[in-house]
Amino acid sequence: MKPVMISLAVLLLISACNKDAKENPADMAELKRSIENIDADNKYYEIDTVSKPVAGDKKQKQPVVTLDWDKKIIKNGWLNLEIKEYKSFYTAVREKVKSVGGYVAQEEQTQSDYKIENSLTIKVPVDQFDSAMLLLANNVEKINERKITSQDVSTEFIDTKSRVEAKKQVREKYTDLLKQAKNMEEILSVQHVINGVQEEIETATAHIQQLGHSSTFSTINLTYFEVLNSSVAGDAKPSLVTRLGNSFSVGWGWITDLVIGLVAIWPLFIAAFMLILIYKRIKPIKPVS
Repeated sequence: MKPVMISLAVLLLISACNKDAKENPADMAELKRSIENIDADNKYYEIDTVSKPVAGDKKQKQPVVTLDWDKKIIKNGWLNLEIKEYKSFYTAVREKVKSVGGYVAQEEQTQSDYKIENSLTIKVPVDQFDSAMLLLANNVEKINERKITSQDVSTEFIDTKSRVEAKKQVREKYTDLLKQAKNMEEILSVQHVINGVQEEIETATAHIQQLGHSSTFSTINLTYFEVLNSSVAGDAKPSLVTRLGNSFSVGWGWITDLVIGLVAIWPLFIAAFMLILIYKRIKPIKPVS
């Protein structure tokens, strides 16, 4: 229920209350019985999406609600590709994604001496998922990984949607009960229950929207890289020249660190020199035998 409608209903009920507005035990007992009756009937406010209403069937108190019976499939794909030319493939990926009606949701680029790599999270329409997977993996140096998963959430989607419709009908019952409240305490009691039902409706509605978006747009996790220098790969053994060059660099680094360290402790050299001078001055002179 919208906040404005709730406020108007509360104001109308307050104006209709008696001026003395004293607690009436009989009225409160009747209110509690009404709430208990709605809670008991709540289990019967299920939305039958298959059968038709049957005369005398308590479960068919409410009319049948037509729900979306389209399949809700969440598809996810993973591709790890080795490519020849990074820049041209970078441009081609965006053209391919655009051609299937998709978009790039996230991107992360990394680079090392060995390779330059890009990781993309791509969203494409579910009916274009298979085409996009083939298109992205076309004309590459090597496919290191290709994985696809599918999850049918049709039952979860329909069940959650039916529960939302049922909760809306329960909310209407409490709203009617709110109009019958006789004092402020009754108003607050019923309004508290309505707020709880409304919170459940909003949570379930958000879940429906999330399922709907996930089943409408599939996700492709694409990682592609270009090898820049295969000689520095983790499993490759460097050549003799490379090893000598690395050793020279390491040795020169040690010498540089040593010089910097000696310069950094110059106060200690001065202190040691002063101590030596003082020691020589106060050292007793041995007699000549």
